[in-house]
Formats: sequence, structure tokens, C-alpha cells
Amino acid sequence: MALKKEPEKHVNHERWLVSYADFITLLFAVFVVLYAMGQSDKQKVEEIMKSIQESFGMATAGASSPKINVIDSQSITVIPSLKPEIRINPMGQSRSGQRKSRAEERDFRQIKSAVEAYLLKQGAQSKVTLEITRRGLIVSLKEAGFFDSGQATIKPEAYDLINTIAEVMTQYNNPLRLEGHTDNIPISTSQFPSNWELSTARATNGLKYLLKNFDVDANKISATGYAEFRPIAENTTPEGRAKNRRVDLVMLSADAEHGEP
Repeated sequence: MALKKEPEKHVNHERWLVSYADFITLLFAVFVVLYAMGQSDKQKVEEIMKSIQESFGMATAGASSPKINVIDSQSITVIPSLKPEIRINPMGQSRSGQRKSRAEERDFRQIKSAVEAYLLKQGAQSKVTLEITRRGLIVSLKEAGFFDSGQATIKPEAYDLINTIAEVMTQYNNPLRLEGHTDNIPISTSQFPSNWELSTARATNGLKYLLKNFDVDANKISATGYAEFRPIAENTTPEGRAKNRRVDLVMLSADAEHGEP
């Protein structure tokens, strides 16, 4: 006797609704969690804002406008000096008996920041530029701020600026080089027959001033003149020539000290 075949089951084409419903449920749960987290973050932000206001002496008198507390003048103290801290180093002893450390790249950055802050305070940013290179820290003293045209004598009004820069740099025992530069306009006077003499005289006068007024080792300082032959800008414009007329005070790095004459 033949077995009776069972009728074929009807295919359910709506099974996707189950997966879709699960997906919608999970999506709803995600948005609920995100909403809850957003409310928590909002509360934390309000707490942080309140803490910041209290730290800066601001008490919230009302919901709209914060009230600034009056700071007691007796609690105000002087801001510490921006000058880099001198580290004791057995190498390199100054004439006064104090031991000086060698400035490294980190110290160059600190000196640069301190001098630039002082220049900004004095409004003298256009008179001095600072740059850190493989040679070390280069402080460019522009002619307009330190010398009269065609002269090698330092202007009296420039001494305060030079003193501040030199005071920071001479705390270390790195070799110092003063390098005079001019533009390509020829000069011919009884005192300076050419730009060679002018650039060298300016560098030498700067060297003498540092030796006389600061604790500088004469064995670690030198002066040279390059005339117009090491420009930093084109000599084809007045602005470029003004940039080239300068005296560079170079604080040599360890590599440059051994690699330069």
C-alpha cells in the first residue's frame, strides 16, 4: 500500500517582519541610551561650569548673570621671572665663581619665549628677531633699533634692550658670536672705507660692551663682519636691505661650537 504524501507547506513570505521588529526594538533602545547619556553629560557640564566660575571668583547671583567677586588686593603676588632657571653644572665656571650650565635646545626655546615676551611688552618686536637653528639661538639686532645709518656706535636708547637680552643669554656658558652684516649699498668714509669695516666695527663694539658689563668669558666670545655677503633678504627693495643691516648675536649649540672656527 502506498504511503500518503503530506501536502507541501505553504511558504511564509512575512518572516522578515520578525527581524524588522527586532531591529526597530534595538534601535529604540539605542536612542533611549543615547538620550540618557546626553542628560548625564549635560549635568556634568553644568557642574564643570560651576566649578570654573568658583575657581575664577565668580559667584552665580542669579540664573542669568554671574556676579564677579572682588579679589583681595593683599593676595596678589608678583608674577615670577620669565628668565630660564640656571642649573648647576661642574663645567664652565664664571668669573664671579658661579658655575654655569650649557644651554641646550630646550633652553634656547625658553630664552626665545622670554625675550619675545619682553619685546612684546616693550613694543620692540620690529627691532629684534629670534630664530633657533642648528647653529643655536640667533638674535638679530636690526640696525634701525641699535645704530645710526653708517655708524658703529650703539645708540644710548638701545642699552636697556641689549641689557635684557644679554642678561638672559649670559647665564649660560655657550660660546657667543657677534656677526655684523650690511646691505649692498657701498660706503666710503674716512672711518669706514667699505662695508667690511662697518660690519666688523659694529660686531666688535657689541663684543666690548658685553665683556665690560656682563659676566662673559673672553675665551668664548668672538666678533666678525660679513659685510653684504650673507644676506637674509633680497637687496633689491628697501625692506630687504633693512633686514640685511643687522648684528646677529649667536648663542652656539654644542654641534656648532665644534663645527665652526
